[in-house]
Amino acid sequence: MTTDPVLRIENLSIDYLAESTVHAVREVSLTLRRGEILGLAGESGCGKSTLAYGITRLLKPPASITGGRVVFSSREGYDIDLSSLGGEDLRAFRWDKIAMVFQGAMNSLNPVLRIAEQLEDVFLTHRPEMSRTERRRRCGELLERVGVDRDRLRAYPHELSGGMRQRVMIAMALALEPQVLIMDEPTTALDVVVQREILHEITRLRSDLGFAVVFITHDLPLLLEISDRIAVMRAGLIVELDDALTLYTQPKHPYTRRLLSSFPSLTGERGGFVRNGVPGDDIALEETEQTVEAAVAEEMEAR
Repeated sequence: MTTDPVLRIENLSIDYLAESTVHAVREVSLTLRRGEILGLAGESGCGKSTLAYGITRLLKPPASITGGRVVFSSREGYDIDLSSLGGEDLRAFRWDKIAMVFQGAMNSLNPVLRIAEQLEDVFLTHRPEMSRTERRRRCGELLERVGVDRDRLRAYPHELSGGMRQRVMIAMALALEPQVLIMDEPTTALDVVVQREILHEITRLRSDLGFAVVFITHDLPLLLEISDRIAVMRAGLIVELDDALTLYTQPKHPYTRRLLSSFPSLTGERGGFVRNGVPGDDIALEETEQTVEAAVAEEMEAR
């Protein structure tokens, strides 16, 4: 991992425009470093998936980006403002530079097509110059890279386990060797053993290929294990951002402390675990704003 940015999210705001406008993402700013695993944690409904769809320009009405921008920094040394892309340019950019593994991805495969056909479709769309032999060879390599035997190319999705289907979706996202991989709860609905295998594959592939990862989940202990840095999201805001060890040992925001205390310890006496409630969005927003104001005041005083 380096300190060079590969993706910059600058004051991004996303609203759901309805009778009562919902401010799902509120002026979020994040920088993803090249080769880094950046964890994004928060409860369901806090805006994590909306942020992911906003980064990749996959939002559909009534969702709309109302402010800010997302800038991609290529290895070749040029920047791309994603808001400037449209049509074929945007279509070519996705999967090639930024790919996404969607929530519930293992159920996203077409049930009536073999795995080979679905993997080859990526190359038919984005690499039309490749021959059929090259496509099939590349598909076999992709499966083996994520720990699936290439013989499974002839299988239908229902013939694979949930973990295998998830690995196929990861292979599909990595087909064009993107520089950024966004993973929206990729281990949801998998048992803990398969989760462990998937996480091992993700960290191994990151080390081998050098791509950066935005890993989205509500499971903070999982992120503490695999992430370089973690951003905690609450009510559409990033309330805390720090390296994984510091966030675990010295959490600054009350919501982060509540998240950490909501998981029972594996050691100590039984029966000592007490579930603590978490305030609703309005209270959370007020609490967040007060924390931010206090941090700014403390920094100004230090100067």
